Amino acid sequence: MDKLKNKLKVLRAERNISQEDLAKAVGVSRQTVNAIEGGDYSPSVVLAMKISSYFSRKVEEVFSLER
Repeated sequence: MDKLKNKLKVLRAERNISQEDLAKAVGVSRQTVNAIEGGDYSPSVVLAMKISSYFSRKVEEVFSLER
């Protein structure tokens, strides 16, 4: 089964921001950011684009498909 992987934890650490900070910036709860980071929740395309934009990265630089 395919799984969506992400680099959110690394990107947050590089900017020294909390899950709460990221959540507020993209309009979701901290729990949602935590679930995305843990691979328990796959964001919508819109949310993935908001997150990527926040980090000034392409979606493919933040999220990848693990087969």
